[in-house]
Amino acid sequence: MASYPVDYCEQINPELLQEIKDERPRFRAAGRVQQSFVAQIEKLALLWLAKRTPAWINSDHLTALGLVAQIGAGAAYAFSRWNRTGLLMAIVALALNWLGDSLDGTLARVRNQQRPRYGFYVDHMVDSVGTVALLCGLALSGYMHPYIAIGLLICFLLLSIQTYLATYTIGEFRLSFWRFGPTELRILLAIGNLALFARGPMVHFRGRGYRLFDIGGVIGIAAMALMLTAWTAKNTARLYNQEKTR
Repeated sequence: MASYPVDYCEQINPELLQEIKDERPRFRAAGRVQQSFVAQIEKLALLWLAKRTPAWINSDHLTALGLVAQIGAGAAYAFSRWNRTGLLMAIVALALNWLGDSLDGTLARVRNQQRPRYGFYVDHMVDSVGTVALLCGLALSGYMHPYIAIGLLICFLLLSIQTYLATYTIGEFRLSFWRFGPTELRILLAIGNLALFARGPMVHFRGRGYRLFDIGGVIGIAAMALMLTAWTAKNTARLYNQEKTR
């Protein structure tokens, strides 16, 4: 025979009873930290777009658009090995990737259709797959040495792992590091594409020629490695101080 409190829960709130039986705590979404250079204007633009998005378009459509566009950007970079028009095609694909990747969450929040676990998991798996495609395209383009593209991919994945672990252990999901986030990186890539299209792949320094994207890639690797080291040290110290034993 069930006890009175359990009977009461079953009659009044069956979901609470199931939670008691399963001993599962309610899911709590981590706090989002977005402090990039363009965060404020980007937020206003996304809210404007979300309020004007047709009802038949939902967040899943936008997530799919972001993935297809990022894969398309990688394909455009690969195509640019034979035709520089691929560099301009990559800019269009990066813009569509921004639209899909950035607007999907905003649209869900505006429409009060949030699915925090599903959205977090799918969105970041899509980001990982899309980034692999993008950097593979850069490696095949001839504008960046394949080893540098691989180094960028490794640093990106390590920084992503750090972010996801911090989300789980600290409850803080950081979308930018030192005022730089995905949107700023897309802007820099677009500017680089325009420079390559207008002036060619090489820049000269002290009489020697270097590929523009090789220089940018090495700077990107160094910056991400520094971010990874700094935030890993910071979060490690934070967790240690919170849980240190006497």
